[in-house]
Amino acid sequence: MSDLSKIPVTVITGFLGSGKTTLIRHLMANPQGKRLAVLVNEFGTVGVDGDILKSCADENCPVENIVELANGCICCTVADDFIPTIEALMALPQKPDHILIETSGLALPKPLLKAFDWPAIRSKITVDGVVALADAEAVAAGRFAPDVDAVQAQREADDSIDHETPLSEVFEDQIACADIVLLTKSDLAGEAGLAAAKAVIEAEAPRKLPILSIAEGVVDPRVVLGLNAAAEDDLAARPSHHDGHDDHEHDDFDTIVVEMGEVADPEALQEAIKRLAREQDILRVKGYVAVAGKPMRMLVQAVGERVRAQYDRPWGDAPRATKLVVIAEHDNVDEAAIRAVLGA
Repeated sequence: MSDLSKIPVTVITGFLGSGKTTLIRHLMANPQGKRLAVLVNEFGTVGVDGDILKSCADENCPVENIVELANGCICCTVADDFIPTIEALMALPQKPDHILIETSGLALPKPLLKAFDWPAIRSKITVDGVVALADAEAVAAGRFAPDVDAVQAQREADDSIDHETPLSEVFEDQIACADIVLLTKSDLAGEAGLAAAKAVIEAEAPRKLPILSIAEGVVDPRVVLGLNAAAEDDLAARPSHHDGHDDHEHDDFDTIVVEMGEVADPEALQEAIKRLAREQDILRVKGYVAVAGKPMRMLVQAVGERVRAQYDRPWGDAPRATKLVVIAEHDNVDEAAIRAVLGA
């Protein structure tokens, strides 16, 4: 690659638990002959997604090419975190051929796109495309407002007022910035769910977008890489609820980290996580669990009441401790109650 060529960057955005890390793992395993670098942004202090990706490092994407930005939204910490990190990736002895950026589930992509216009990096990188992931089952179920029918009735009664929830604004901004939308977990949604989710996205999108359904993150890399969108030059076509504002408020959401010792009954813990979704409207739980008597650590990923758990690797010399990141809208966080349900 010529030194005069811009390094393409793919921004992978999507709501909480939509499958961004799974998609990146697939792309890392199928790099199409390219040397990749990955930047992962976490909402919270425990780098679960980055740790998963580092365990998949290989010669096409070595560990030093995988960078985490934790405890701060990438779209709010552009000057302090994002620009220096991108500069560091471009200064690697072997420059990456392509950079993948996984935003947090709560990030708005447009402020990030604006950062690519910064003089320090504009001549060196370009946004090849924005890939938005959407959980087909969740979108079909209309989980972007506490009561979708009631909100719609109020909007129809008085269209001069805005009853959108913070979650819906995040979702809509991600779709509005996208060059392509991937409907994930298509196997769970079924044909009717996929059709419903596609209709929702088509209604929200400001322009016609390709919408593909995938499962387990599997998609032909040629479909999502090499789009040549130069999205940083196309901001006007990507409207945001926050246009005209310098930043957006993450006070709408809270995250807490629950630390515990070994867990004797992992099934009971998974049921407790489901209770949190049911009773306290917790959006997302992710982290690692030390299960008594098991040499492997258990990776937990939960979106609402859907909990997935698997033993991913031995603890080795690492301290055997359980750490869970819990994310919810600000008004739904009762830390004492959350800890009580989890038995912490």
